[in-house]
Amino acid sequence: MDMDSIECVSFSDGMEEDEIQRHTLHPHFHSEFSSNKPRSGGANNNNGMGATAINPATSVHELLECPVCTNSMYPPIHQCHNGHTLCSTCKTRVHNRCPTCRQELGDIRCLALEKVAESLELPCKYYSLGCPEIFPYYSKLKHETVCNFRPYNCPYAGSECSVVGDIPFLVAHLRDDHKVDMHSGCTFNHRYVKSNPREVENATWMLTVFHCFGQYFCLHFEAFQLGMAPVYMAFLRFMGDENDARNYSYSLEVGANGRKLIWEGTPRSIRDSHRKVRDSHDGLIIQRNMALFFSGGDKKELKLRVTGRIWKEQQNPDAGVCIPNLCG
Repeated sequence: MDMDSIECVSFSDGMEEDEIQRHTLHPHFHSEFSSNKPRSGGANNNNGMGATAINPATSVHELLECPVCTNSMYPPIHQCHNGHTLCSTCKTRVHNRCPTCRQELGDIRCLALEKVAESLELPCKYYSLGCPEIFPYYSKLKHETVCNFRPYNCPYAGSECSVVGDIPFLVAHLRDDHKVDMHSGCTFNHRYVKSNPREVENATWMLTVFHCFGQYFCLHFEAFQLGMAPVYMAFLRFMGDENDARNYSYSLEVGANGRKLIWEGTPRSIRDSHRKVRDSHDGLIIQRNMALFFSGGDKKELKLRVTGRIWKEQQNPDAGVCIPNLCG
């Protein structure tokens, strides 16, 4: 899809419609990481830690580091006749030769080191990002795959961006590196214009970031093939974890000529990839024929106006039900 032929304009919360501007993708392939200080109550507070809890930088932890891949070793831990160790994954990579002394490895297990590992308790590797948890050595790895403090992937869908970090870092990255439009407020009114609506090549059209209720939300709009049919899709993602995303709801509406389509749902967390959300069809999907009907005219140009709002669900303690809290 020729990205330069796409025009779009957005305004929110009573703002006047701006002049239509052209948006193009800005791929970035560098990788960065946010280096926030630990939050209060983080892993720097060692009160209550058991006597066996250690800092990851200690020599014992270094003994459990594979010399080949530098990852922590888990059973089976192998060793050569001279006592040099390495993990089971790397044993096959070095063709059964010790990477330290080049002796044949054989099938010797280092049971003593495995026993030492069982006795250890270690902080989560995301302790510098605020995770206060301490885990037995063999439980630590499982926790880190789902830790709420682990960094987020960049939510930009127009390129394979490898940048990771916390939410404030990613917001600045989207604004400065991807030149994403930023808006404040929880209502929006976007117009999408495409000169040749028959060109659909799985291309992302637009990403806009909204700031409301002290949170950030990503509004995606794009065109892609659904089976053999070209479709347009709009959906919202929450810049945070899934549990927090459930506190919010949103609606999207598109229509013209006395007809309209309405979608209501819960924003998906950016923990779910853009493609995962899109392929689950969790959003407002508009068939091309319907989109051209909404566009009016001779149906040779796509002109879609998508409106919507975001609201926060509040728990009513008396009735036990959620009631919407509308912004503004």
